[in-house]
Formats: sequence, structure tokens, C-alpha cells
Amino acid sequence: MANKLLHTPDGVRDIYGVECTKKAVVQEKILNVFHLFGYQDIETPTFEFFDIFNESRGSVKAKEMFKFFDRDNHTLVLRPDETPAIARCAVKYFMDEDMPIRLCYLERTFINNSSYQGRLKEATQTGVELLGDDSADADGEILVMVIRALLAAGLTEFQVELGEVDFFKGLLEEAGMDEEMEEALRELIENKNYFGVEELVMAQPISKELKQVFLKLPELFGSLDQIQAARELTANPRALRAIERLEEVNRILAHYGLTDYVSYDLGMLSQYQYYTGIIFKAYTYGTGDYIVNGGRYDKLLEQFGKDSPAVGFGISVDELLLALSRQKIETKVTVANTMILYEKESREGGIHLADHFRNIGMAAQLQLKDPDRPLETYFDYALRRDLHNILYLDTMGFSVKVTNLLLNRTEEIPLSEYLQ
Repeated sequence: MANKLLHTPDGVRDIYGVECTKKAVVQEKILNVFHLFGYQDIETPTFEFFDIFNESRGSVKAKEMFKFFDRDNHTLVLRPDETPAIARCAVKYFMDEDMPIRLCYLERTFINNSSYQGRLKEATQTGVELLGDDSADADGEILVMVIRALLAAGLTEFQVELGEVDFFKGLLEEAGMDEEMEEALRELIENKNYFGVEELVMAQPISKELKQVFLKLPELFGSLDQIQAARELTANPRALRAIERLEEVNRILAHYGLTDYVSYDLGMLSQYQYYTGIIFKAYTYGTGDYIVNGGRYDKLLEQFGKDSPAVGFGISVDELLLALSRQKIETKVTVANTMILYEKESREGGIHLADHFRNIGMAAQLQLKDPDRPLETYFDYALRRDLHNILYLDTMGFSVKVTNLLLNRTEEIPLSEYLQ
């Protein structure tokens, strides 16, 4: 039983040492991008009322939430999705604000995925939400931040796939499909299941022309030119407005010189039903899942009591770190590679020496030597902890024996030279 308690439950993991430090550095780089665009930090509770994330709001399915009860028998859930939580928070604190609100976050999300999916059940997510702005300029700003954040993290090869859910919704309205049929078609299109789409669509009592558009949907991806060609397939006003929106967003990205990072997909859909306009995911190699997910959700805040448009995204930090590692992109971190080892009689000198290094920005681990342990045991310990330099102050404390463990070289330097 004791041995079993040393292991983590399925879907969670420990992170420590250099890996944990690299994660903190990458998160800081991403947050710095958000702050440079004028976004302010927000932090929401780890658990909230179940109704905040219920399926009617378009969040994750109930069976994928970690649910429990408080002492008053209210159903609570660990936060599975940051967007509804920020929507609730924004309505509570910014109800009377009629100008745009820019928020950014770094949080954990908890989704009870099937073990067979290979995804973490506790994941770190960072992202932004831009509330109160329904313009294409807001969409463009969000996409620019995605690209700049991934570049800041160290990625160089990635692609943002951009779609517009109104194209699909316009066709659904025209076809008059019920909710069950819509969900089935949505899943087939998202999975690029051409044969499944054909079988379902051909059985519907809709026009031949509309059937052809649905059949073409899984193929409508690639360059902007391919998306613009979709104009010839439909006269549906809502679908055509979706294409126009993508064209305008593309013009904004061109001003930033970032269009090469974006491709288009009119068949892109999402498990989150609250998206109402642009929708996007970012991919890179080295991971089997998307690293960014986002879009416009103009009706979500209304469910909490404020009619306000919104757009945002979340970056999966864990997937991003996995991609960086597999692509062998090094994240530079500052870690201690020096141990100052001192005898009890030389405590004062050891403390002054450690402070000297720390004051000039160099990390140093300060360690009292056990008189019963030979010096060699500290050398072995230092190597296990990636500490390559040992500065040893003996009982006299007037000089420092400096040993480079990698070069196996030792020299003696007066303490006064360090503290000048």
C-alpha cells in the first residue's frame, strides 16, 4: 500500500527539476507577450458551480467533468474550461463597462478524459480573452498574439488553421436539420469522414445544390484562394459573410507580416458549442494534438447576464513543452551549477560568498558540511544534482578551494578576492 501511494493517479504527473524550471520560463515568455498587448491578469477559482460549465453553455460534456458536492449539497466541478469561468467573472465585475476588456490567465484545467485518449486530465493552460469588441480587428489581434506567443516560446515551425463556424451554421439553417442530425454531421466533418458525410447528406430532403456544398465541406481547406472559391458553391448570405470575415482578418494579418503562419479550413468545427464566428487551432510537429484552441463566442456572456461579444484562445502549455522537447528546441534557464560548501567555523565567510554571487545574478547553493562525511561524498552529490562547481571553505575560512568537477581541476583562491 505504501508503494502504491508513491504513484500518481492516471492522467496526472509530477514535474520537477530543470523540466519544471523550463515550464516556468516558457510560461513567463508567453505572458510577457500578452502583457505587451495590454492584457491584464485574471485568476478564477479552481472549482466552481457545475452550472457554470453545463452542456447548455457549450462547454465540455458532463461525464468529462470532475464533480463533487460541498457541505450544502451544491454540485461543484473542477474547472474544465477557462472561458466560461472568465465569462462569469467578467459579467460580475464589468457589467457596466461598455468598452473592450482585455484579460489574460495562466491556470490549470481538469478534464476526465478516457485513459485511452492519452491526454493529461490535469493540464496547464494560458491564454487571453478580449471582451466587448466584435470587430475583425479584434479577431486579427487575437491571432497575432497566438503567433507571437508561440514564436516567443521558441517554436519556428507551426501552422494556425483558421475557420469560421458561421459558414457551417448558415448551411444548417438553410437545410433545416434538427439538433441530432447537426451533431452527427458536425462530428463527421470534423473527422474528415468523406464517406460518412456523403451517406448522411444524401439521405436528407434538401436541394441537390445544398447537398453538394455539404459534400465539399471536408475539402474546403488550404490557402485563402481555396476558401474564396467556396463563394461559387453557395448563395447563402450567412455563409458568404463568413468568407468575407476571413478575408478581412487575412488583410489584418498581412499588415503584421504574419499570413504565412495561417491556413484556412471551412470544415473546422469544435466540441465547444459556444463558438459563433472565427475558430482556430494551432499545430506543430512532435505532438499528436493541437497546441492552441480558440475562437469567437459572442453569445456566451449573454448567458450570464451581459450581452457582449468576445474572442479568445488557450495555449496548452504541456503540449507546447512536449513539442519543444521533441523538436530539440532548447529553452535557456538559469539554474544553480555552483555549490558553496563550508565548515561550521567558516559559516560567515560562506554566507558572504553566497550573497556575493546572488547579488550579481549568479545562482549558488549554500551547504553546511557534515564533519562525519568525507569531501568526496559531496562531489558525488553535486554531480547528481548537476552542480559542476564546488567552492569549499575549510575550518580556517581564509581561502576557497574551487573544484570544477567536469574538468577534475582544483585551484585555491583567497576569499578576499571574491568579496572585493
